[in-house]
Amino acid sequence: MKISVVMATLNEEGAIRKVIEDIKTATSNQVEIVVVDSSTDKTAEIAESLGAKVIRQARLGYGTALKAAFKAASGDVIFTTDCDDTYPMEAIPEFLSWFDKGYDIVSGSRMVRKNKAMPPMNKFGNWLFALLARVLYKIDITDITTGMRGYRRKILGAYDWESNLAFPAELVIRPVLGGYKFKEIPIDYRLRIGEVTLNPLKSGLAFIRCIFKYKFNLKISPDLL
Repeated sequence: MKISVVMATLNEEGAIRKVIEDIKTATSNQVEIVVVDSSTDKTAEIAESLGAKVIRQARLGYGTALKAAFKAASGDVIFTTDCDDTYPMEAIPEFLSWFDKGYDIVSGSRMVRKNKAMPPMNKFGNWLFALLARVLYKIDITDITTGMRGYRRKILGAYDWESNLAFPAELVIRPVLGGYKFKEIPIDYRLRIGEVTLNPLKSGLAFIRCIFKYKFNLKISPDLL
């Protein structure tokens, strides 16, 4: 099984080396790493020096960057992660074991184990979004905004993806509605290296919009307010 790990980067020169090295260690260096970079610092140069495939892109948003990364990745299973060292790359083998059991999407939940890295407002938002997904779609999920997931390649080419800020929600909701098998497992979550670049209010509103859109077939963009 060929593995790709993809990430969107924005001025993460303080963390990118550790993240890539952790990915290589977890996979015995049998991995393709794709970075879509919109930085003004040396993130891209560091990633390239470590063997990652780097795509330079204007700052167009998280989902737009991941869509470009998915197109460039060639793995049978494609993982997403953030580039700030918050996610445990050492958990990749556990994720892979669930693909061996027949699952199509394996998602890491930061909400099951106690963590001090996530601000209280973020925890509340994540709890609310997951509750909506459970109620509206009957998805057994506790963390719909997580940045660490694995997907079978066939899923990523099966849809005309619409979201940007709320892309992690769409990446679960539409495949589950389409009958793909979803599994969530608990993961640890660490304090990030570097500055926060996400606008939590704008992102949160996009997630709510996206979650309601696919339940009620609303003729709206998942992100625009």
